[in-house]
Amino acid sequence: MTRYAVQDPRTGEVLATCPSATDAEVAAAVAAAEHAYRAWGRTSTVADRAALLRRVAQLHEERADELAAAIVREMGKPHEEARGEVEFSALIHRYYADNAEEFLADEPVALLGGTGTAVVRRAPVGVLLGIMPWNFPAYQVARFAAPNLAAGNTIVLKHAPQCPESAALLERIFRDAGFPEGAYVNVYATNEQVADVIADPRVQGVSLTGSERAGAAVAEIAGRNLKKVVLELGGSDPFLVLGSDDLDATVQAAVDARTYNTGQACNAGKRFVVVDHLHDEFVARFAGRLAELELAAPLSSETAAATLADQVDRAVAAGARLLTGGERHGAYFPAGVLTGVTPDNPVYREELFGPVAMVFRAADEDEAVAIANDTPYGLGSYVFTPDAEQAARVADRLEVGMVFVNGVNADGVELPFGGVKRSGFGRELGRYGIEEFVNKKLIRTVVPA
Repeated sequence: MTRYAVQDPRTGEVLATCPSATDAEVAAAVAAAEHAYRAWGRTSTVADRAALLRRVAQLHEERADELAAAIVREMGKPHEEARGEVEFSALIHRYYADNAEEFLADEPVALLGGTGTAVVRRAPVGVLLGIMPWNFPAYQVARFAAPNLAAGNTIVLKHAPQCPESAALLERIFRDAGFPEGAYVNVYATNEQVADVIADPRVQGVSLTGSERAGAAVAEIAGRNLKKVVLELGGSDPFLVLGSDDLDATVQAAVDARTYNTGQACNAGKRFVVVDHLHDEFVARFAGRLAELELAAPLSSETAAATLADQVDRAVAAGARLLTGGERHGAYFPAGVLTGVTPDNPVYREELFGPVAMVFRAADEDEAVAIANDTPYGLGSYVFTPDAEQAARVADRLEVGMVFVNGVNADGVELPFGGVKRSGFGRELGRYGIEEFVNKKLIRTVVPA
């Protein structure tokens, strides 16, 4: 039985519990979403839906402190970061409100022969299931819900078990914004109930952000039932340092890439690949900066901290060296650097979800790219070099869904987010985010001679 509870990772105290949904409640949620799709999603105009999303954005801003406080209680994020997450979520809703009509407009097709016209019309597909993670409780929901509600789809939302409070607050925002009953339904479903929802013929697609294991399980069920899936899974993003005119600035960017959200982001920089002539100085400055940090926030739970500790212990036991300035206390985990992680080390191809970085030495650009690509993941990446030609060349060679050159934390609502390999498939945000769950219907009209 899935347990929905707010357990403050700062203290370990259980602040609130929520009963899992009954089978009848889950069935009612799907039925409500199906009814809303037929009565509203298929009949409302894009302009109508955009107006509702603008109100959702406004309510995120008006209730930012309330929602941020819930996020802090649920997963330990600093309040300033939590509020920033809520405000960024508001930007996502407003972005789709402002651009939905353009994105969903009919697309004429130039005919190669014959008479008449051809057009591709984007229409909603129906009820969608969203399965969300705990690390960004508001942002992850926004990037799934906003484009799909703009398109006229309806949402059944299953949030992470440790985020029941923010899940309820978000549902209230959509309701108070004026979305009809069933357009957005939060349900505290168990994993077993989720499997039944995916199989339900009224549900047309599933979007999951989470672990590789969860993604594989959801994709298997969806595949058996011929359902479209979007998966954003783990990442072990490489951060390539190929050159630098300002090593201190590069090191600070590396610190920011590794420690944002206490290192609990799928697209955080995790594996730092540094060319030989910069390696030793980079490691010294990077490890020094991380050792000086006093992270104000814990990991999401003591269990998460214990998992990271086990990975670090296994890495060191296999010959790696840990450079750190502290010890773990409950869910609080000190930032640190692992060096000497060889390909036969058990953590070499694992994702470290917390403020511990792996640093690798590369003889040259070719070896740096080879190390960067030597992972089952392919979400994001970072390339630092003052050589623009080298940056473009390396960006083309990286087996990832996203490349950021000479910058971190440069995500934007207009930029597509997603990966390749075992990091999943499909895209969210930007124009591509509204394309995943629409029926691109061809309408070909022939004019008689």
